[in-house]
Amino acid sequence: MSVTVSAVVAALSIVVALTHPAVSVAFVAGGQFGLSVDSLSAVVVPAVAMITVLVLMFAVADIREAAGRFHGLMLLFASAALLTATAATLPALLLAWELMGAASYALIGFWWRDDFRMSAGLTAFLTTRSADLGLYLGAGAALAGGAGLKLANLTQATAPWRDIVAVGLFIAALGKAAQLPFSFWLSRAMEGPSAVSALLHSAAMVAMGAYLLLRIQPLLAATGWVAECAAWSGAVTAVLLGAVAVAQRDLKQLLAASTAAQLGFVVMAAGVGTVSGGAAQLVAHAFTKAGLFLAAGAWLLLLNTKQLDQLHGVARRWPLIGWSATVGAAALAGIAPLSLWATKDAVLAVALDHSIALYVMGLVAAGLSAAYAAKILVTVWRAPASLQESLNLKVLNAFAQFPILISAAGAATAGVLALPPIASTLSRALDHRSVVQPAAAELAVSALLSLLVVAAVVRFGIPEPRWAADWLGLQRAANVIVARPTMHLARALARFDDDVLDRTVHRVASGSLEAGRWAARIDDRRVDAAVESLATRIRQLGALARRPQTGQLHNYYLASVVIVVTGVLLLIAVG
Repeated sequence: MSVTVSAVVAALSIVVALTHPAVSVAFVAGGQFGLSVDSLSAVVVPAVAMITVLVLMFAVADIREAAGRFHGLMLLFASAALLTATAATLPALLLAWELMGAASYALIGFWWRDDFRMSAGLTAFLTTRSADLGLYLGAGAALAGGAGLKLANLTQATAPWRDIVAVGLFIAALGKAAQLPFSFWLSRAMEGPSAVSALLHSAAMVAMGAYLLLRIQPLLAATGWVAECAAWSGAVTAVLLGAVAVAQRDLKQLLAASTAAQLGFVVMAAGVGTVSGGAAQLVAHAFTKAGLFLAAGAWLLLLNTKQLDQLHGVARRWPLIGWSATVGAAALAGIAPLSLWATKDAVLAVALDHSIALYVMGLVAAGLSAAYAAKILVTVWRAPASLQESLNLKVLNAFAQFPILISAAGAATAGVLALPPIASTLSRALDHRSVVQPAAAELAVSALLSLLVVAAVVRFGIPEPRWAADWLGLQRAANVIVARPTMHLARALARFDDDVLDRTVHRVASGSLEAGRWAARIDDRRVDAAVESLATRIRQLGALARRPQTGQLHNYYLASVVIVVTGVLLLIAVG
Protein backbone atom coordinates (compact mmCIF):
# COMPACT_ATOMS: atom_id res chain seq x y z
CA MET A 1 0.00 0.00 0.00
CA SER A 2 2.79 2.47 0.89
CA VAL A 3 4.48 1.82 -2.46
CA THR A 4 1.21 2.53 -4.27
CA VAL A 5 0.63 5.74 -2.30
CA SER A 6 4.18 6.96 -2.91
CA ALA A 7 3.91 6.08 -6.61
CA VAL A 8 0.74 8.18 -6.89
CA VAL A 9 2.53 11.05 -5.09
CA ALA A 10 5.48 10.71 -7.48
CA ALA A 11 3.13 10.99 -10.47
CA LEU A 12 1.43 14.02 -8.94
CA SER A 13 4.82 15.60 -8.21
CA ILE A 14 5.53 15.76 -11.93
CA VAL A 15 2.17 17.44 -12.49
CA VAL A 16 2.77 20.09 -9.82
CA ALA A 17 6.31 20.65 -11.09
CA LEU A 18 4.83 21.56 -14.46
CA THR A 19 1.88 23.63 -13.17
CA HIS A 20 3.52 25.44 -10.20
CA PRO A 21 0.46 25.57 -7.90
CA ALA A 22 0.30 27.59 -4.68
CA VAL A 23 -2.04 27.55 -1.69
CA SER A 24 -2.24 29.69 1.43
CA VAL A 25 -4.65 29.47 4.38
CA ALA A 26 -4.95 31.35 7.66
CA PHE A 27 -2.86 29.70 10.35
CA VAL A 28 -1.76 32.13 13.07
CA ALA A 29 -2.30 35.83 13.63
CA GLY A 30 -0.13 37.67 11.13
CA GLY A 31 0.99 34.50 9.36
CA GLN A 32 -0.35 32.20 6.66
CA PHE A 33 0.27 28.49 6.17
CA GLY A 34 1.58 28.74 2.64
CA LEU A 35 2.75 26.07 0.21
CA SER A 36 3.94 26.72 -3.31
CA VAL A 37 5.89 25.01 -6.08
CA ASP A 38 8.33 27.39 -7.71
CA SER A 39 11.26 26.69 -10.02
CA LEU A 40 13.50 25.38 -7.22
CA SER A 41 10.94 23.07 -5.63
CA ALA A 42 9.89 21.91 -9.12
CA VAL A 43 13.38 20.44 -9.50
CA VAL A 44 13.61 18.92 -6.02
CA VAL A 45 10.08 17.65 -5.31
CA PRO A 46 9.93 15.02 -8.11
CA ALA A 47 13.35 13.70 -7.05
CA VAL A 48 12.22 13.35 -3.42
CA ALA A 49 9.00 11.62 -4.49
CA MET A 50 10.70 9.19 -6.87
CA ILE A 51 13.40 8.21 -4.40
CA THR A 52 10.71 7.62 -1.76
CA VAL A 53 9.04 5.10 -4.10
CA LEU A 54 12.35 3.27 -4.64
CA VAL A 55 13.23 3.15 -0.95
CA LEU A 56 9.78 1.91 0.10
CA MET A 57 9.92 -0.74 -2.61
CA PHE A 58 13.21 -2.01 -1.18
CA ALA A 59 11.76 -1.88 2.35
CA VAL A 60 9.08 -4.41 1.34
CA ALA A 61 11.83 -7.03 1.11
CA ASP A 62 13.92 -5.70 4.00
CA ILE A 63 11.38 -4.98 6.78
CA ARG A 64 9.36 -7.95 8.02
CA GLU A 65 8.64 -7.02 11.63
CA ALA A 66 6.05 -4.29 12.30
CA ALA A 67 5.98 -3.46 8.60
CA GLY A 68 2.79 -1.42 8.90
CA ARG A 69 4.30 0.86 11.53
CA PHE A 70 7.49 1.21 9.51
CA HIS A 71 5.83 2.12 6.23
CA GLY A 72 3.48 4.52 7.96
CA LEU A 73 6.41 6.34 9.58
CA MET A 74 8.30 6.41 6.28
CA LEU A 75 5.32 7.98 4.50
CA LEU A 76 5.09 10.55 7.29
CA PHE A 77 8.82 11.23 6.98
CA ALA A 78 8.65 11.66 3.21
CA SER A 79 5.55 13.87 3.53
CA ALA A 80 7.42 16.15 5.93
CA ALA A 81 10.28 16.40 3.42
CA LEU A 82 7.86 17.35 0.65
CA LEU A 83 6.22 19.93 2.90
CA THR A 84 9.65 21.38 3.66
CA ALA A 85 10.46 21.60 -0.04
CA THR A 86 7.20 23.42 -0.83
CA ALA A 87 6.89 25.61 2.31
CA ALA A 88 6.41 29.25 1.36
CA THR A 89 5.97 30.65 4.88
CA LEU A 90 7.76 30.12 8.17
CA PRO A 91 4.73 28.49 9.92
CA ALA A 92 4.58 25.84 7.18
CA LEU A 93 8.34 25.36 7.34
CA LEU A 94 8.31 25.06 11.13
CA LEU A 95 5.56 22.42 11.06
CA ALA A 96 7.32 20.37 8.39
CA TRP A 97 10.70 20.80 10.10
CA GLU A 98 9.41 19.55 13.45
CA LEU A 99 7.51 16.66 11.90
CA MET A 100 10.61 15.60 9.98
CA GLY A 101 12.72 15.58 13.15
CA ALA A 102 10.15 13.61 15.16
CA ALA A 103 9.73 11.04 12.38
CA SER A 104 13.51 10.62 12.10
CA TYR A 105 13.71 9.86 15.83
CA ALA A 106 11.03 7.18 15.52
CA LEU A 107 12.67 5.64 12.44
CA ILE A 108 16.28 5.60 13.66
CA GLY A 109 15.06 3.93 16.86
CA PHE A 110 12.56 1.76 14.97
CA TRP A 111 13.85 -1.41 16.65
CA TRP A 112 13.10 0.13 20.01
CA ARG A 113 13.92 -2.96 22.05
CA ASP A 114 17.63 -2.27 21.42
CA ASP A 115 18.73 0.45 23.81
CA PHE A 116 21.65 1.52 21.64
CA ARG A 117 19.29 2.20 18.73
CA MET A 118 17.00 4.31 20.89
CA SER A 119 20.06 6.15 22.20
CA ALA A 120 21.16 6.79 18.61
CA GLY A 121 17.75 8.16 17.71
CA LEU A 122 17.79 10.38 20.78
CA THR A 123 21.27 11.70 19.93
CA ALA A 124 20.17 12.57 16.40
CA PHE A 125 16.96 14.18 17.63
CA LEU A 126 18.52 16.27 20.39
CA THR A 127 21.44 17.42 18.24
CA THR A 128 19.26 18.58 15.37
CA ARG A 129 16.70 19.90 17.85
CA SER A 130 19.26 22.17 19.46
CA ALA A 131 20.10 23.62 16.03
CA ASP A 132 16.38 23.93 15.26
CA LEU A 133 16.15 26.68 17.87
CA GLY A 134 17.72 28.88 15.22
CA LEU A 135 14.57 28.54 13.15
CA TYR A 136 12.48 29.95 16.00
CA LEU A 137 15.03 32.70 16.53
CA GLY A 138 14.81 33.56 12.85
CA ALA A 139 11.01 33.59 12.88
CA GLY A 140 10.94 35.94 15.85
CA ALA A 141 13.53 38.23 14.26
CA ALA A 142 11.55 38.26 11.00
CA LEU A 143 8.49 39.53 12.85
CA ALA A 144 10.52 42.04 14.85
CA GLY A 145 12.19 43.29 11.69
CA GLY A 146 8.90 43.83 9.86
CA ALA A 147 9.49 41.21 7.17
CA GLY A 148 6.51 39.04 8.09
CA LEU A 149 6.57 35.27 7.82
CA LYS A 150 6.85 34.69 4.06
CA LEU A 151 10.18 33.17 3.08
CA ALA A 152 10.34 35.34 -0.01
CA ASN A 153 10.06 38.51 2.10
CA LEU A 154 12.80 37.75 4.65
CA THR A 155 15.27 40.00 2.83
CA GLN A 156 12.98 42.95 3.67
CA ALA A 157 13.70 42.72 7.41
CA THR A 158 15.39 45.81 8.78
CA ALA A 159 18.92 45.78 10.19
CA PRO A 160 20.06 44.18 12.45
CA TRP A 161 17.06 41.83 12.42
CA ARG A 162 17.83 40.62 8.89
CA ASP A 163 21.22 39.33 10.02
CA ILE A 164 19.62 37.56 12.98
CA VAL A 165 17.06 35.91 10.66
CA ALA A 166 19.85 34.73 8.38
CA VAL A 167 22.00 33.38 11.22
CA GLY A 168 19.06 31.57 12.84
CA LEU A 169 18.01 29.81 9.64
CA PHE A 170 21.67 29.10 8.76
CA ILE A 171 22.24 27.32 12.09
CA ALA A 172 19.03 25.30 11.73
CA ALA A 173 20.07 24.23 8.23
CA LEU A 174 23.57 23.22 9.37
CA GLY A 175 22.05 21.00 12.06
CA LYS A 176 19.71 19.15 9.71
CA ALA A 177 22.34 18.88 6.95
CA ALA A 178 24.86 17.39 9.44
CA GLN A 179 27.44 20.06 8.66
CA LEU A 180 30.19 20.91 11.11
CA PRO A 181 29.96 21.07 14.10
CA PHE A 182 26.74 18.99 14.12
CA SER A 183 27.96 16.17 11.84
CA PHE A 184 28.37 13.47 14.49
CA TRP A 185 24.65 12.74 14.80
CA LEU A 186 24.74 11.29 11.29
CA SER A 187 27.08 8.55 12.49
CA ARG A 188 24.61 7.50 15.18
CA ALA A 189 21.73 7.56 12.70
CA MET A 190 23.28 4.50 11.00
CA GLU A 191 21.72 2.31 13.71
CA GLY A 192 18.38 2.58 11.91
CA PRO A 193 17.17 0.25 9.14
CA SER A 194 18.92 0.54 5.79
CA ALA A 195 15.82 1.95 4.10
CA VAL A 196 15.73 4.74 6.69
CA SER A 197 19.39 5.56 6.03
CA ALA A 198 18.74 5.60 2.28
CA LEU A 199 15.84 8.06 2.50
CA LEU A 200 17.28 10.18 5.31
CA HIS A 201 20.60 10.74 3.50
CA SER A 202 19.39 11.07 -0.05
CA ALA A 203 16.11 12.95 -0.17
CA ALA A 204 14.71 13.64 3.27
CA MET A 205 16.03 15.29 6.41
CA VAL A 206 19.74 15.74 5.66
CA ALA A 207 19.10 16.88 2.10
CA MET A 208 16.37 19.25 3.27
CA GLY A 209 18.84 21.02 5.56
CA ALA A 210 21.00 21.91 2.56
CA TYR A 211 17.89 22.67 0.50
CA LEU A 212 16.81 25.31 3.03
CA LEU A 213 20.01 27.25 2.37
CA LEU A 214 19.30 27.20 -1.37
CA ARG A 215 15.79 28.43 -0.61
CA ILE A 216 17.02 31.40 1.45
CA GLN A 217 20.03 32.17 -0.74
CA PRO A 218 18.81 35.74 -1.45
CA LEU A 219 18.71 36.33 2.31
CA LEU A 220 22.26 35.01 2.71
CA ALA A 221 23.43 37.23 -0.14
CA ALA A 222 21.66 40.26 1.33
CA THR A 223 23.66 39.95 4.54
CA GLY A 224 26.95 39.24 2.77
CA TRP A 225 28.87 37.85 5.70
CA VAL A 226 26.43 34.98 6.36
CA ALA A 227 26.80 33.90 2.75
CA GLU A 228 30.57 33.90 3.20
CA CYS A 229 30.19 31.79 6.34
CA ALA A 230 28.02 29.33 4.41
CA ALA A 231 30.55 29.02 1.59
CA TRP A 232 33.46 28.28 3.92
CA SER A 233 31.40 26.10 6.23
CA GLY A 234 30.43 23.91 3.29
CA ALA A 235 34.03 23.75 2.04
CA VAL A 236 35.50 22.84 5.44
CA THR A 237 32.82 20.19 6.00
CA ALA A 238 33.42 18.71 2.54
CA VAL A 239 37.14 18.35 3.28
CA LEU A 240 37.07 17.18 6.90
CA LEU A 241 34.12 14.81 6.51
CA GLY A 242 35.76 13.51 3.36
CA ALA A 243 38.73 12.57 5.52
CA VAL A 244 36.33 10.94 7.99
CA ALA A 245 34.82 8.89 5.15
CA VAL A 246 38.25 7.74 4.00
CA ALA A 247 39.01 6.52 7.55
CA GLN A 248 35.89 4.38 7.92
CA ARG A 249 35.87 0.57 7.82
CA ASP A 250 32.09 0.28 8.07
CA LEU A 251 30.32 0.79 4.73
CA LYS A 252 27.32 2.63 6.16
CA GLN A 253 29.57 4.87 8.25
CA LEU A 254 31.61 5.68 5.15
CA LEU A 255 28.46 6.56 3.23
CA ALA A 256 27.16 8.65 6.12
CA ALA A 257 30.34 10.73 6.31
CA SER A 258 30.32 11.13 2.55
CA THR A 259 26.76 12.47 2.76
CA ALA A 260 27.85 15.35 4.98
CA ALA A 261 30.85 15.93 2.69
CA GLN A 262 28.81 15.94 -0.53
CA LEU A 263 26.15 18.21 0.94
CA GLY A 264 29.00 20.53 1.84
CA PHE A 265 29.10 21.34 -1.89
CA VAL A 266 25.41 22.30 -1.74
CA VAL A 267 26.04 24.54 1.26
CA MET A 268 29.00 26.06 -0.59
CA ALA A 269 26.75 26.65 -3.61
CA ALA A 270 24.28 28.58 -1.45
CA GLY A 271 27.15 30.66 -0.11
CA VAL A 272 28.69 31.57 -3.47
CA GLY A 273 25.31 32.21 -5.08
CA THR A 274 24.66 29.36 -7.52
CA VAL A 275 21.25 27.93 -6.64
CA SER A 276 21.14 26.03 -9.93
CA GLY A 277 24.47 24.32 -9.21
CA GLY A 278 23.40 23.49 -5.67
CA ALA A 279 20.07 22.06 -6.85
CA ALA A 280 21.79 19.92 -9.47
CA GLN A 281 24.27 18.64 -6.87
CA LEU A 282 21.40 17.91 -4.47
CA VAL A 283 19.44 15.86 -7.02
CA ALA A 284 22.47 13.98 -8.35
CA HIS A 285 23.63 13.17 -4.82
CA ALA A 286 20.14 11.99 -3.89
CA PHE A 287 20.04 9.31 -6.57
CA THR A 288 23.67 8.33 -6.02
CA LYS A 289 23.38 7.99 -2.28
CA ALA A 290 19.99 6.24 -2.39
CA GLY A 291 21.45 3.53 -4.64
CA LEU A 292 24.58 3.08 -2.52
CA PHE A 293 22.67 2.86 0.75
CA LEU A 294 20.20 0.40 -0.75
CA ALA A 295 23.11 -1.69 -2.03
CA ALA A 296 24.68 -1.60 1.45
CA GLY A 297 21.30 -2.63 2.87
CA ALA A 298 21.06 -5.49 0.38
CA TRP A 299 24.48 -6.83 1.37
CA LEU A 300 23.59 -6.41 5.03
CA LEU A 301 20.43 -8.43 4.40
CA LEU A 302 22.35 -11.12 2.50
CA LEU A 303 25.52 -11.37 4.61
CA ASN A 304 24.48 -9.78 7.89
CA THR A 305 27.50 -7.46 7.85
CA LYS A 306 28.42 -3.96 6.78
CA GLN A 307 32.13 -4.18 7.60
CA LEU A 308 34.24 -3.50 4.54
CA ASP A 309 36.74 -6.26 5.28
CA GLN A 310 33.87 -8.78 5.14
CA LEU A 311 32.40 -7.50 1.88
CA HIS A 312 35.26 -8.46 -0.43
CA GLY A 313 33.99 -9.65 -3.77
CA VAL A 314 30.29 -9.05 -3.13
CA ALA A 315 29.95 -7.35 -6.51
CA ARG A 316 31.12 -10.57 -8.15
CA ARG A 317 28.52 -12.69 -6.36
CA TRP A 318 25.52 -10.43 -6.94
CA PRO A 319 26.38 -8.77 -10.27
CA LEU A 320 23.25 -6.62 -10.65
CA ILE A 321 23.69 -5.08 -7.22
CA GLY A 322 27.45 -4.93 -7.75
CA TRP A 323 27.33 -3.09 -11.06
CA SER A 324 24.63 -0.73 -9.82
CA ALA A 325 26.75 0.08 -6.76
CA THR A 326 29.76 0.51 -9.03
CA VAL A 327 27.92 3.14 -11.07
CA GLY A 328 26.93 4.91 -7.83
CA ALA A 329 30.46 4.79 -6.43
CA ALA A 330 31.95 5.97 -9.72
CA ALA A 331 29.50 8.89 -9.72
CA LEU A 332 30.48 9.64 -6.14
CA ALA A 333 34.12 9.63 -7.21
CA GLY A 334 33.37 12.24 -9.88
CA ILE A 335 34.20 9.99 -12.81
CA ALA A 336 33.12 11.55 -16.11
CA PRO A 337 30.48 11.55 -17.53
CA LEU A 338 28.53 10.47 -14.44
CA SER A 339 26.36 12.91 -12.51
CA LEU A 340 28.43 14.24 -9.62
CA TRP A 341 31.36 15.00 -11.92
CA ALA A 342 29.36 17.72 -13.66
CA THR A 343 27.36 18.97 -10.67
CA LYS A 344 30.41 19.44 -8.43
CA ASP A 345 32.15 21.35 -11.20
CA ALA A 346 29.09 23.60 -11.57
CA VAL A 347 29.61 24.61 -7.94
CA LEU A 348 33.40 24.79 -8.18
CA ALA A 349 33.29 27.07 -11.23
CA VAL A 350 31.37 29.70 -9.27
CA ALA A 351 33.61 29.09 -6.25
CA LEU A 352 36.67 29.81 -8.43
CA ASP A 353 35.11 33.08 -9.53
CA HIS A 354 34.43 33.86 -5.86
CA SER A 355 37.77 32.84 -4.29
CA ILE A 356 40.76 30.81 -5.45
CA ALA A 357 41.21 29.46 -1.90
CA LEU A 358 37.62 28.24 -1.86
CA TYR A 359 38.14 26.55 -5.22
CA VAL A 360 41.27 24.77 -3.97
CA MET A 361 39.35 23.55 -0.93
CA GLY A 362 36.67 22.24 -3.28
CA LEU A 363 39.25 20.38 -5.38
CA VAL A 364 40.69 18.79 -2.24
CA ALA A 365 37.19 17.69 -1.24
CA ALA A 366 36.65 16.31 -4.75
CA GLY A 367 39.90 14.34 -4.48
CA LEU A 368 38.80 12.89 -1.15
CA SER A 369 35.46 11.96 -2.75
CA ALA A 370 37.34 9.96 -5.35
CA ALA A 371 39.42 8.32 -2.60
CA TYR A 372 36.56 7.05 -0.46
CA ALA A 373 34.52 6.04 -3.51
CA ALA A 374 37.52 4.08 -4.79
CA LYS A 375 37.74 2.40 -1.40
CA ILE A 376 34.22 1.08 -1.95
CA LEU A 377 35.04 -0.07 -5.49
CA VAL A 378 38.20 -1.89 -4.45
CA THR A 379 36.38 -3.64 -1.61
CA VAL A 380 33.35 -4.88 -3.53
CA TRP A 381 35.39 -6.15 -6.51
CA ARG A 382 38.36 -7.60 -4.66
CA ALA A 383 38.55 -11.39 -4.93
CA PRO A 384 36.81 -12.93 -1.89
CA ALA A 385 38.58 -15.08 0.65
CA SER A 386 38.11 -18.82 0.47
CA LEU A 387 36.05 -18.86 3.66
CA GLN A 388 33.63 -16.39 2.17
CA GLU A 389 33.51 -18.34 -1.10
CA SER A 390 32.16 -21.34 0.80
CA LEU A 391 29.14 -19.48 2.08
CA ASN A 392 25.75 -20.57 0.84
CA LEU A 393 24.68 -17.55 -1.21
CA LYS A 394 21.26 -16.05 -0.62
CA VAL A 395 19.20 -14.51 -3.36
CA LEU A 396 17.59 -11.07 -3.24
CA ASN A 397 14.38 -10.95 -5.24
CA ALA A 398 14.04 -8.74 -8.30
CA PHE A 399 11.54 -6.49 -6.49
CA ALA A 400 14.32 -5.48 -4.07
CA GLN A 401 17.02 -5.18 -6.75
CA PHE A 402 14.96 -2.98 -9.06
CA PRO A 403 15.23 0.17 -6.89
CA ILE A 404 19.02 -0.19 -6.76
CA LEU A 405 19.15 -0.42 -10.56
CA ILE A 406 16.93 2.64 -11.07
CA SER A 407 18.93 4.65 -8.53
CA ALA A 408 22.10 3.79 -10.44
CA ALA A 409 20.47 5.04 -13.63
CA GLY A 410 19.66 8.31 -11.86
CA ALA A 411 23.23 8.56 -10.56
CA ALA A 412 24.51 8.13 -14.10
CA THR A 413 22.22 10.65 -15.82
CA ALA A 414 21.29 13.37 -13.29
CA GLY A 415 24.40 15.31 -14.24
CA VAL A 416 22.58 16.65 -17.32
CA LEU A 417 21.15 19.27 -14.95
CA ALA A 418 24.62 20.84 -14.79
CA LEU A 419 25.52 20.47 -18.48
CA PRO A 420 24.40 22.45 -21.55
CA PRO A 421 21.74 23.14 -22.61
CA ILE A 422 19.80 22.34 -19.43
CA ALA A 423 22.32 24.09 -17.17
CA SER A 424 21.76 27.51 -18.73
CA THR A 425 17.97 27.08 -18.63
CA LEU A 426 18.12 26.00 -14.99
CA SER A 427 20.39 28.91 -14.14
CA ARG A 428 17.99 31.44 -15.66
CA ALA A 429 15.10 29.93 -13.71
CA LEU A 430 16.83 29.57 -10.34
CA ASP A 431 19.60 32.17 -10.21
CA HIS A 432 17.73 34.96 -12.00
CA ARG A 433 21.09 36.12 -13.32
CA SER A 434 24.03 34.85 -15.29
CA VAL A 435 26.37 32.63 -13.29
CA VAL A 436 29.73 31.24 -14.33
CA GLN A 437 29.53 27.85 -16.01
CA PRO A 438 32.43 25.37 -15.80
CA ALA A 439 34.82 25.64 -18.71
CA ALA A 440 35.98 22.60 -20.64
CA ALA A 441 39.41 22.86 -19.02
CA GLU A 442 37.92 22.83 -15.53
CA LEU A 443 35.77 19.81 -16.36
CA ALA A 444 38.81 18.04 -17.75
CA VAL A 445 40.94 18.83 -14.69
CA SER A 446 38.22 17.54 -12.38
CA ALA A 447 37.74 14.34 -14.39
CA LEU A 448 41.50 13.73 -14.56
CA LEU A 449 41.89 14.32 -10.82
CA SER A 450 39.20 11.75 -10.05
CA LEU A 451 40.74 9.17 -12.38
CA LEU A 452 44.22 9.66 -10.94
CA VAL A 453 42.99 9.32 -7.35
CA VAL A 454 40.94 6.21 -8.14
CA ALA A 455 43.86 4.65 -10.00
CA ALA A 456 46.20 5.42 -7.09
CA VAL A 457 43.84 3.81 -4.60
CA VAL A 458 43.41 0.73 -6.79
CA ARG A 459 47.16 0.41 -7.29
CA PHE A 460 48.57 1.38 -3.92
CA GLY A 461 45.64 1.25 -1.50
CA ILE A 462 44.63 4.13 0.70
CA PRO A 463 46.03 5.28 4.04
CA GLU A 464 43.32 5.63 6.66
CA PRO A 465 43.68 8.77 8.79
CA ARG A 466 42.94 7.27 12.18
CA TRP A 467 42.58 10.74 13.71
CA ALA A 468 39.39 11.08 11.67
CA ALA A 469 38.00 7.59 12.27
CA ASP A 470 35.98 8.64 15.31
CA TRP A 471 34.28 11.44 13.36
CA LEU A 472 36.86 13.98 14.54
CA GLY A 473 35.86 13.31 18.13
CA LEU A 474 32.81 15.52 17.61
CA GLN A 475 30.54 13.51 19.88
CA ARG A 476 33.11 13.50 22.67
CA ALA A 477 33.53 17.24 22.20
CA ALA A 478 29.77 17.69 22.36
CA ASN A 479 29.71 15.66 25.56
CA VAL A 480 32.48 17.77 27.09
CA ILE A 481 31.28 21.16 25.85
CA VAL A 482 27.50 20.68 25.99
CA ALA A 483 26.29 17.47 27.59
CA ARG A 484 28.47 17.42 30.72
CA PRO A 485 28.03 21.12 31.58
CA THR A 486 24.31 20.71 31.00
CA MET A 487 24.21 17.73 33.35
CA HIS A 488 26.29 19.58 35.95
CA LEU A 489 23.93 22.53 35.69
CA ALA A 490 20.94 20.20 35.95
CA ARG A 491 22.38 18.57 39.07
CA ALA A 492 23.15 21.99 40.59
CA LEU A 493 19.62 23.14 39.86
CA ALA A 494 18.27 19.91 41.33
CA ARG A 495 20.25 20.52 44.52
CA PHE A 496 18.99 24.12 44.60
CA ASP A 497 15.48 22.81 44.14
CA ASP A 498 15.89 20.28 46.95
CA ASP A 499 17.86 22.44 49.38
CA VAL A 500 16.26 25.84 48.80
CA LEU A 501 12.98 25.70 46.97
CA ASP A 502 11.66 22.45 48.45
CA ARG A 503 12.90 23.38 51.93
CA THR A 504 11.31 26.83 51.63
CA VAL A 505 8.04 25.34 50.48
CA HIS A 506 8.20 22.81 53.33
CA ARG A 507 8.85 25.54 55.86
CA VAL A 508 6.06 27.70 54.53
CA ALA A 509 3.73 24.71 54.62
CA SER A 510 4.78 23.84 58.18
CA GLY A 511 4.30 27.45 59.28
CA SER A 512 0.90 27.54 57.62
CA LEU A 513 -0.14 24.36 59.43
CA GLU A 514 1.06 25.76 62.75
CA ALA A 515 -0.78 29.02 62.13
CA GLY A 516 -3.85 27.00 61.27
CA ARG A 517 -3.62 25.02 64.51
CA TRP A 518 -3.17 28.27 66.52
CA ALA A 519 -6.19 29.78 64.79
CA ALA A 520 -8.17 26.63 65.56
CA ARG A 521 -7.31 26.90 69.25
CA ILE A 522 -8.36 30.58 69.31
CA ASP A 523 -11.55 29.60 67.55
CA ASP A 524 -12.30 26.83 70.00
CA ARG A 525 -11.39 28.68 73.23
CA ARG A 526 -12.35 32.27 72.53
CA VAL A 527 -14.59 32.68 69.53
CA ASP A 528 -16.67 29.54 70.11
CA ALA A 529 -16.92 30.32 73.86
CA ALA A 530 -18.08 33.89 73.17
CA VAL A 531 -20.64 32.69 70.64
CA GLU A 532 -21.93 30.02 73.03
CA SER A 533 -22.16 32.58 75.90
CA LEU A 534 -24.09 35.01 73.71
CA ALA A 535 -26.36 32.26 72.55
CA THR A 536 -27.03 31.26 76.19
CA ARG A 537 -27.98 34.83 77.12
CA ILE A 538 -30.24 35.11 74.14
CA ARG A 539 -31.90 31.84 75.04
CA GLN A 540 -32.44 33.10 78.58
CA LEU A 541 -33.96 36.34 77.31
CA GLY A 542 -36.14 34.34 75.01
CA ALA A 543 -37.33 32.18 77.89
CA LEU A 544 -38.05 35.32 79.95
CA ALA A 545 -39.96 36.85 77.07
CA ARG A 546 -42.09 33.73 76.71
CA ARG A 547 -43.27 33.73 80.33
CA PRO A 548 -46.07 36.37 79.89
CA GLN A 549 -47.34 34.50 76.89
CA THR A 550 -49.70 32.07 78.72
CA GLY A 551 -52.56 32.13 76.22
CA GLN A 552 -55.14 33.24 78.92
CA LEU A 553 -57.08 36.46 78.12
CA HIS A 554 -57.41 37.75 81.66
CA ASN A 555 -53.59 37.75 81.96
CA TYR A 556 -53.31 39.82 78.78
CA TYR A 557 -56.08 42.23 80.06
CA LEU A 558 -54.26 42.57 83.38
CA ALA A 559 -50.99 43.27 81.54
CA SER A 560 -52.70 45.89 79.41
CA VAL A 561 -54.14 47.62 82.52
CA VAL A 562 -50.68 47.59 84.15
CA ILE A 563 -49.10 49.10 81.03
CA VAL A 564 -51.79 51.82 80.77
CA VAL A 565 -51.52 52.66 84.45
CA THR A 566 -47.73 52.78 84.20
CA GLY A 567 -47.99 55.07 81.23
CA VAL A 568 -50.40 57.42 82.99
CA LEU A 569 -48.16 57.57 86.02
CA LEU A 570 -45.17 58.39 83.80
CA LEU A 571 -47.11 61.17 82.13
CA ILE A 572 -48.17 62.62 85.50
CA ALA A 573 -44.63 62.38 86.79
CA VAL A 574 -43.22 64.04 83.69
CA GLY A 575 -45.90 66.73 83.62
